[in-house]
Amino acid sequence: MPDPQRPRPVSLSIPTGSDPHSIRQRVEALEILLERSFRIPGVNYPIGLDAIVGLVPVLGDLVTTAMGAYLVWEARNLGMPKWKLWRMVGNVAFDTAIGAVPVVGDAADFLFRSNTRNLRIIKKHLDKHHPATRVIEG
Repeated sequence: MPDPQRPRPVSLSIPTGSDPHSIRQRVEALEILLERSFRIPGVNYPIGLDAIVGLVPVLGDLVTTAMGAYLVWEARNLGMPKWKLWRMVGNVAFDTAIGAVPVVGDAADFLFRSNTRNLRIIKKHLDKHHPATRVIEG
């Protein structure tokens, strides 16, 4: 009999399909991980791995840039127009360039959320071209 006092492991099921619904779930999960997976105690401000890993010089910026580029790759798989892809690349490039500056870049990671901006672009595209993937948020 399971112990009610013992915490149960959290299972996260991320779909692996190439359909728009699966892509939407993956990019939303990645954005949450990168931008708002933790909260700063006291001020209740959300931060994610982008800000935390970005504190590691050079390697942190490379890792977060690669994860941001994955969002662009998924957008390309959706067949999004090139101008939207370039806009997303610009968001990732700006975040990377600012993140390369030692102290200013770390502060900018808390304020400029390129992955959230890119998720918004992807969601607008999906809502218009694949309305069946729309999810009621509440």
